Amino acid sequence: MNGTDPGHDWIDDNQQLIVAEFARIKARIAGEDFTTMDIIDQIRAALPMPSAIDRLVDCFGLSTFERDILLLCAGVEMDANLASLCATAQNNLQRSYATFSLALAVLEEPHWSALSPIRPLRRWRLIEVAEESGLANARLRIDERVLHFLAGINYLDTRLQPLLQNGSIAATIANTHRETSQDIIKALYEHNATAPIIHLLGDDSDGQTDIAAGVAAELGLQLHILRAEDIPSGASERDAFANLWQRESALLSSALLIECRDQANVAAMSRLAEHLSGLLFISSHDPLELQRGSLRFTVNKPKAPEQKCLWQQALGSAAQKLNGSLDGVVSQYRLSAQTILNNGAAIANAIVGSDAPDEVMWRACQSLGRRQLDELAQRIEPVFGWEDLILPEHQKAILSQIAAHVRNRQKVCEEWGFARKSSRGLGLSTLFAGESGTGKTMAAEVLANELHLDLYRIDLSSVVSKYIGETEKNLRKVFDAAEDSGAILLFDEADALFGKRSEVKDSHDRYANIEVSYLLQRMEAYTGLAILTTNLKTSLDTAFQRRLRFIVQFSFPDTEQREAIWRSVFPNATPTSELDYRKLAQLQVAGGNIRNIAFNAAFLAADTDKPVGMAHLLHAAHGEGSKRERPLNDAETRGWV
Repeated sequence: MNGTDPGHDWIDDNQQLIVAEFARIKARIAGEDFTTMDIIDQIRAALPMPSAIDRLVDCFGLSTFERDILLLCAGVEMDANLASLCATAQNNLQRSYATFSLALAVLEEPHWSALSPIRPLRRWRLIEVAEESGLANARLRIDERVLHFLAGINYLDTRLQPLLQNGSIAATIANTHRETSQDIIKALYEHNATAPIIHLLGDDSDGQTDIAAGVAAELGLQLHILRAEDIPSGASERDAFANLWQRESALLSSALLIECRDQANVAAMSRLAEHLSGLLFISSHDPLELQRGSLRFTVNKPKAPEQKCLWQQALGSAAQKLNGSLDGVVSQYRLSAQTILNNGAAIANAIVGSDAPDEVMWRACQSLGRRQLDELAQRIEPVFGWEDLILPEHQKAILSQIAAHVRNRQKVCEEWGFARKSSRGLGLSTLFAGESGTGKTMAAEVLANELHLDLYRIDLSSVVSKYIGETEKNLRKVFDAAEDSGAILLFDEADALFGKRSEVKDSHDRYANIEVSYLLQRMEAYTGLAILTTNLKTSLDTAFQRRLRFIVQFSFPDTEQREAIWRSVFPNATPTSELDYRKLAQLQVAGGNIRNIAFNAAFLAADTDKPVGMAHLLHAAHGEGSKRERPLNDAETRGWV
């Protein structure tokens, strides 16, 4: 009998057996002969599976005396006549309950050790001993969970329900995950004497759950899931949880999966694991040091070719309406098999009803990828295109090359085999260097628009922490989420984060250098496009610069480029009057400052209900100069008004 419905026939027969067992116990208390033992044997033989009491005996190794104590305590709760007999036998009408002295006097094969804390009745909390009197005369009460189990009702203990979740069996899993499941089952059969901890590590938490549930089902077990942060912190509470779970794992035929997403919870989890037997899975992103012996299996999100197969399966016939967009999707978005399969039907319906199925597919995956990264970084809506970017042709050519690398990553790395040669250096870490306002952020928006990808600006204040190890943890979350979503990461003023490693003079220097080293390694392993901007290229760590795929130098615009920026800065709907772009181009400012001046001038013009003119621009230019603490000279603005 496990957590599923055992069937009405079994429940009825089990209850008949319990009634017959109560009759036997009542005969023992009354000192009468019980002559219908054969009835119990007949009922037991007719049961399609072991009775609840026999299951308890087998699971916990109860002796004959301990078995009858449990039945005596259950009978007091379920049979009023048996409770009355207990009071009569103890010559006290107030004591209509079971006591150890009564059990020793009337039950077969008595032994004093039955109620010792190391014996099953108390170790597994099958019964409770009241503390108001000595052990012999204390009231014995069956645990409510065990009482319902004896009656044929099997459910997870209510004390554990807030902490545990059911792990359902996935209808479909990735082929690589199915192979891992078979490897685990094979390993478990080889260690059948003492089952080791199965440690599942990698970036696919959904896949880890699928594998654990599949392995458990293959072995005839249910799976329950515990988050490591929910493990009780106190030693006594943790021990109580361990005992209750051990009991539940036997009653429900269950395995346990502990999800550990934070290194801070490893110690408590490891201490709990020491007290657990049976099939235990532990899932995490990184390898963990566990006290008990464990077998490690890596479970990462499916690679692009397998994701494509999963999408085709999830979309069904709707996949035929797509014109090659699946290749782009799987090259940019790293989604778990369950994310794909759970959302496939809804996306398929949207594709069938759309005139632009490829765009529907792309936007749906973009939405799925945003969920986690929106909590970690600021999403920028890209509004600029190539026509807005005023740069020398050489810089534009490099930007076009970056876009080509992103578009064709799947073909070159997977189909052409570069990923099999080396997993390192396949990312697209790019540096945009130049003065403020020279177009670095605009260029990032242009790439995001061109590639139809999300652009996220990383807020350094929310990433860098004064606490040791927190910066690395925060950055790992950002990179992991970005890899899953296919987003472009934009690190503004990256020299503050990726600066040169310093000479180690104290512990602060040492940990600061560790942060930089971690960033260097993580950037090299990152498979997406990361854009770093800096005003001071020379301040970046030289080892970091060597790991960059592209470096684009944004130079201060010359006169012709400034004139082109002035001509494109005003939207078509903005009214202008007699603007002299050649004179405006004499102003020695970068593109970002030009946009600020134009924007402020537009407000000045709107306030006077006139078109934007040179006078408005002159006023706005002086305001921009004051803000930059660089007053304008007469040569720059001569002839404006």
